[in-house]
Amino acid sequence: MSNSAHIRPAPAASAHDGRHTSTSVRSLPAWAAPVALGAVLVLAAVLYGWALGSLGWANSYYSAAVKSMGKSWTNFLFGSFDPAGVVTVDKPPAALWPQVISSKIFGMHGWALILPQVLEGVAGVLVLHRTVRRWAGEGAALIAAVVLTLTPITVAINRDNNPDTLLVLLLVSAAYALTRALQADGRAATWWLCASGFLIGCGFLTKMLAAWMVVPAFALAWLVGGSGPWIPRVRRLLGAGAVLAASSLWWVAMVALWPGDRPYIGGSTDGSAWDLVIGYNGLGRVFGSSDGAPQGMGGSGGGFAGGFGGQAGLGRLFGAQVGGQISWLLPVCALALAVAVAGVVLRRRGVLPDSAVLPASGWLLWGTWLVVCGAVFSSQKGIFHPYYTTQLAPAIAALCGGLTAALVRIHRAGLRWAPLVGAAAVVVSVAWAVKLVRRAPDWNGWLVWLVLLVGCAAVVLLVLARRRVRLLTVAVCAAVASVLLAPGAWAVTVPGSTSMGGSNPMAGPQTLGFPGGGGMPRQGSNGGGLPSGLPSGMPSGLPSGMPSGLPSGMPSNMPGLPGGGTSSGQTAEPPSGGMSSGMPTGGANGMPGAPGEAGSNNRGTPSFPGAGSGGAPGGGGGFGNGELTADQRKIIQYAVEHAPGARIKLAVEGGALNASAFILGTDQTVIGMGGFTNSDNAPSVAQLEKWTKNGELRYILGSGTNGGGMPGLAGGYTKQRSDWIADHCTKVPASAYGGTSGTSSQNNGGGAMGFGGGNVLYDCATK
Repeated sequence: MSNSAHIRPAPAASAHDGRHTSTSVRSLPAWAAPVALGAVLVLAAVLYGWALGSLGWANSYYSAAVKSMGKSWTNFLFGSFDPAGVVTVDKPPAALWPQVISSKIFGMHGWALILPQVLEGVAGVLVLHRTVRRWAGEGAALIAAVVLTLTPITVAINRDNNPDTLLVLLLVSAAYALTRALQADGRAATWWLCASGFLIGCGFLTKMLAAWMVVPAFALAWLVGGSGPWIPRVRRLLGAGAVLAASSLWWVAMVALWPGDRPYIGGSTDGSAWDLVIGYNGLGRVFGSSDGAPQGMGGSGGGFAGGFGGQAGLGRLFGAQVGGQISWLLPVCALALAVAVAGVVLRRRGVLPDSAVLPASGWLLWGTWLVVCGAVFSSQKGIFHPYYTTQLAPAIAALCGGLTAALVRIHRAGLRWAPLVGAAAVVVSVAWAVKLVRRAPDWNGWLVWLVLLVGCAAVVLLVLARRRVRLLTVAVCAAVASVLLAPGAWAVTVPGSTSMGGSNPMAGPQTLGFPGGGGMPRQGSNGGGLPSGLPSGMPSGLPSGMPSGLPSGMPSNMPGLPGGGTSSGQTAEPPSGGMSSGMPTGGANGMPGAPGEAGSNNRGTPSFPGAGSGGAPGGGGGFGNGELTADQRKIIQYAVEHAPGARIKLAVEGGALNASAFILGTDQTVIGMGGFTNSDNAPSVAQLEKWTKNGELRYILGSGTNGGGMPGLAGGYTKQRSDWIADHCTKVPASAYGGTSGTSSQNNGGGAMGFGGGNVLYDCATK
């Protein structure tokens, strides 16, 4: 282990590092750094927390689950979506636990669920600062904190209640623990390394295998920069790996070994957590199998799933859908890694002293983090959303801070080319920023000229700083401002309210006429456009509601659709039924998406982003505003009055998407059958028979098509339930509860419950 690899606590100020002390700059006052950090944290709090009340329920799928989880400890432990504990959300529950606690303290309000996300986001900025400070010094740490704060997609996701915010905080905390381990020796190093593994395991409990993507970076950094001989170093790493496995898999084991009744694990094919880990939330996301996205609808990075994040490939992170969210500083990161390699070479040749080179383990940690996660996101053929890339933000921020610190140290060591490298970084970053801004010239197009002006000024100052040392601090500040100006503009324009219902949060301009950039890109736009998997008959611009008929170009062999191919691992599921003649329009102006993520279930149909809250009367799923319509209120009131003793007042066909409004808008026990996309075997037909026989359930809100469910998508377990409803239940006339017969489906295609009809109330005690 070389001294250059082992991380030493970076000094707060180093005025005499290197061989040429005449190039040093005056240290800042002692109070400057804490004040600057405080200002960054306040900025983060404002960006993440302003106008929380206008965000409504954010992602109402998760919001409904939070309310249900507060009903019992079993619901809390498993992450049950519904109050009855029938089916869970499609993720582990850890990210929702803070939201449940907040709702118990402040009451069940939308802002109370997002408040923990804001606090977690600000904490992530603070922890990243402390981590980078130990590696590269105070200046680098402040730059890293500012970069993370102003990353557009990070601002967007921190104003939502998806799991990614807590995931980032836990991973950055794990990086802090690893950095402490790299600075320690003996038992202290072991404890910090195990703490790092434990925190990554906690990240697994928020988003499963997404947390493990950073493990190669942590392992490599430790092996290169850890203390002690190789064999003890490897032994400590294996011990930390055991802690990682235990902290990751205890919940999976608990689900498998639970002795009593528990909810069905949503998104799985057999109700087990392990299937969810390996399938839908695991390999299916990477390889595009039917467990991660239907092959005909998102496989190979295209189709509907590709519409949210562009085609899989090297250009995805720079494409129209993702580029403005995360890619602003990726060219700078590439240059940072090149400078890191050059620094090592120059040190070995004796050109640079050890003090002028940042420890290699830090470069390996953040560089490998960025490369591995970026490679997975770029090649991911399953469901992919731009907000996943917030996991790249800490690595980008740390590398930018590290580049600045490295160039300053090299300059102080007497190598006059360092400011020129900084100028090159500004030129590349500004050029890419101009490219991104010009993709939507009608949206703050004036930024191009401002970015160019500040960038030119920064380049001039950096060139002059080669000879005029006093200009170095001003030049560095100008350079930082020039590269953060455009992404900062994206960050501050994250909307105070969203028509997406929190399902696909994004920053920046509209991409297809949907506020907040939460939609698909325009056809012909750089890096994407409507994905190639969409049929030729699909309109180029989506109106407020989906077309009433299925486009003629839609492939007939889509897995999960009637007549389509079967999903892997689902051979026990009954064969699908036939394709109906028309595709229903989307509830709340959108088709249902990936469980809680506006994507697609392995057996369902993906949603279109940009769905507003004012569409179909359902309006309450992942895209809706979580508010009950007048007809919905009449339906639930009728069910409660006519079945006062029923444990489950109403079962809603069409999945969790259509039950969210009932759960959020009432205190009654309402369940969404089939999990998020109505395709899980929860409840099973046997459970329905038992419930209705025992008087635990009487009323089901379904569709007039084939007895219930999603017309055109009724297959497998969905068809089993639909057939059972048709055979064992009787339709309740709309006049019985004061509703308007047929109005919902004719006007909005969503029925009283949203997608897939749902305008028919069934009585299962009269037949």
